[in-house]
Amino acid sequence: MTDSSFEALPLAAPLKRALSEKGYTTPSPIQAAAIPLLLEGHDLLACAQTGTGKTAAFALPILQRLHDDKRKPRPYSVRTLVLTPTRELAVQIADSFKTYGKHMRLSVGLVYGGVSQRPQERALKDGVDVLVATPGRLLDLYQQNCMDLDEVETFVLDEADHMLDMVFIHDLRRIAKELPENRQTLLFSATMAGQIAELAGKLLRSPREIRIAPAATTAEKVEQKILFVQQENKRALLTHMLGEHGDGKPAELRLVFTKTKHGANRLATQLSKDGIPADAIHGNKTQAARQKALNRFRNGEISVLVATDVAARGIDVKDVTLVVNYDLPMEPDSYVHRIGRTARAGASGLAVSFCSSEEVYLLNAIGRLIRQDIPIDAEHPYHAEPVAIRYRNPSKRRDDGRNANKGGQHRKRPNRPGRGHTASGGKRVNGPKSFASSRRKSFAR
Repeated sequence: MTDSSFEALPLAAPLKRALSEKGYTTPSPIQAAAIPLLLEGHDLLACAQTGTGKTAAFALPILQRLHDDKRKPRPYSVRTLVLTPTRELAVQIADSFKTYGKHMRLSVGLVYGGVSQRPQERALKDGVDVLVATPGRLLDLYQQNCMDLDEVETFVLDEADHMLDMVFIHDLRRIAKELPENRQTLLFSATMAGQIAELAGKLLRSPREIRIAPAATTAEKVEQKILFVQQENKRALLTHMLGEHGDGKPAELRLVFTKTKHGANRLATQLSKDGIPADAIHGNKTQAARQKALNRFRNGEISVLVATDVAARGIDVKDVTLVVNYDLPMEPDSYVHRIGRTARAGASGLAVSFCSSEEVYLLNAIGRLIRQDIPIDAEHPYHAEPVAIRYRNPSKRRDDGRNANKGGQHRKRPNRPGRGHTASGGKRVNGPKSFASSRRKSFAR
């Protein structure tokens, strides 16, 4: 684009009006690169971090196509299919389509698990221009003859790397088999691992490629720090960091990540008892409870949201100033997505990671992935110099995670990334069995 403005793009007046009302004038780099290519009809493979404006990058060209071809969808049919790994992200993407398409006659459907499927069935009955869905519920409804995928014109796979992390690859392959070959396909991912390239090779046709940031790099405006601390002192350190609020009213929005659902609940309860308004969000909570916690966080009713990795890529909340990795993630990629919850849309932010002696090997794996050393902050009352020495001394790194327990008793060596195992232990998780052979279904139209 020679003129870096939305006005310079060949977008319909209703779309430009909606963008103007939102105060959007200048496309982000991913939008400036992707929108012209998608308007020309190319397939796209895009590597871009979270918080870079990916949704508008694919939503605006799709809406332009629907504006140019104003035919109504047939009953039970879907014109645009957007797949995403989490419920929260599905809701946000659907809301974005409604926002950008507010001055168009547009039908947007939303399909995800954890809630009754009856309203979703009713929404599909008349057909939809855009369907945003998670893979599991989409397959459930498809198998029940609640929709027809034969007329999908555009297929978007968002957060593809997270799809693979959540073992959705089998579902993705089944869904792709049911789509027409003559379609436009867009694949977005924050990292470009080998599996992503393999998936792209099977789904895309002569795609254009965009890489806004190198694979596995972290957001430029995120200031990162590592704090070494003994495991038993983590909660005291967190309270020390967050508790400077006098009257207890929320001053900033902070996200805290834990490795377990139970740990998230326990930590949120403890913070609330310490006078720091907090709530937890994770996969065991109902969709209604998760949405309520998110709304309380967005509205400033609570200042701290404690989350597991299920929410790392599904939360899109502006003005998050601090991300705390209370527990380091088992999968190094998750670090990139966690800290991407701050410093969004050009803002700055801080990401602080606690590291105990048991987690030094995880910190090493993160460093190898992001190809940088995270600055160490030793100026806190719970600094654990023995952990720092273990991290700094390469000769001791081979002991990481083995002899960290008290008394020096031998513990089972963890499976470490890059040494013949996956970070989750190398166990293969088998997906559900594949569809029976494709069959034509009759729909009451």
